[in-house]
Amino acid sequence: MEAFTRYDQKLEFILRTSASIFAGKGYHSTTMRDISRATHVSLAGLYHYCRSKEELLFLIQDNCFGRVVERLQRQLKETREPVEKLRLVIENHLSFFAANMAEMKVLSHEADSLAGEMQARVSGKKQQYTRLVRRILSEVQQSHQTGEQKIDLTVGIYALFGMMNWIYNWYNPRGPLSVSDLVENITRLFLSGFLAGTASDELQFRRKTVKEELSVWRAPQV
Repeated sequence: MEAFTRYDQKLEFILRTSASIFAGKGYHSTTMRDISRATHVSLAGLYHYCRSKEELLFLIQDNCFGRVVERLQRQLKETREPVEKLRLVIENHLSFFAANMAEMKVLSHEADSLAGEMQARVSGKKQQYTRLVRRILSEVQQSHQTGEQKIDLTVGIYALFGMMNWIYNWYNPRGPLSVSDLVENITRLFLSGFLAGTASDELQFRRKTVKEELSVWRAPQV
């Protein structure tokens, strides 16, 4: 394991503080002077650790996705059972971001704020993570084959990430619902559904083709 230097410690402090400011004020409304004041690091000192505000955002996103994927890959070595793998995905994601709520908000709100090589690198890590979770969802489906219609994997994976990533809007890590309770509830909700135990024939809905254009504007487009 590489030594964690004083430089690394200071950089992490700057990144953690920057994430908090970006989450509260918004990336585009934040200046390097805001970060300088909050960290008590001079502007010249900040530029010793990063070349720009965009690089700060990049480092926050790159570190978060790198850490969450690294942690998951390490934990997945503990089991070969598909449902247990999925539980580890949910536990890893929620426990990591419950401890890093500001970073989670930044990742959600500023996904399109990077450009060029920085955007490509972060996008590559996100795709790596998505492919890994998609493969696990596929394993879960294959291990629980029934005669019922399968959920589309693309719908499944983005529904799962939507449930997990939305917690920054409502979850309080210091509130009555522990992270363990959060993990158990979301795992059960995703795998069994809100109406767990309901007979499958009660969930046979009439398929409807949606054609109506539900524009907020009443006048037709010209």
